[in-house]
Amino acid sequence: MLEKILEYDTALFLFLNNLGTETWDGLWLVITNKLTFIPLYALLLYLLYKKYGWKALIVFVVTVALMITFTDQITNVFKRGFARPRPCGESDLIDQMRFIAVRCGKYGFFSGHSSNSMAAAVYAGLMLRPFYKNAIYILLFWSAVVAYSRIYVGVHYPTDIVCGLTFGAIAGFIFFKFASFLLNRFGIKNK
Repeated sequence: MLEKILEYDTALFLFLNNLGTETWDGLWLVITNKLTFIPLYALLLYLLYKKYGWKALIVFVVTVALMITFTDQITNVFKRGFARPRPCGESDLIDQMRFIAVRCGKYGFFSGHSSNSMAAAVYAGLMLRPFYKNAIYILLFWSAVVAYSRIYVGVHYPTDIVCGLTFGAIAGFIFFKFASFLLNRFGIKNK
């Protein structure tokens, strides 16, 4: 059964990956770059500061740093544990796919980009929900676009993405609860 799932996963990867064209490659390379969204993260921290204040900003920076470290490290544990080669590392796929990423990497299950972006989306979206009700939907959409970029550039299978998004959502929710606990513990209220 697992072999059949992996077969479908490969077929879906090839379909989605081959939807790309040279016209759009530059855009997707920008989207998949980790540094591209630093302004978004800065904006989210600014909005959190504006609504909660300086003391809360320290809580947010610490919990976000812990969250990203946690998701990144757990992702690496899974990658090494499952040792599933990335599609760009599969010699029998390379002629059937579009590989445009800067590098391939060794293992791909599950996607760190997907888990980190989803964790940030859920965490920030839930923190900002009392003030910006639709922010979470925008952030979830952004995370899905970042996740898809990993298929587009040829470095992850769809299951890598789905599992990364799922893990990221769980991590984002856990760290949202942790930050909420800290805000309550220190008596920090929103403005």
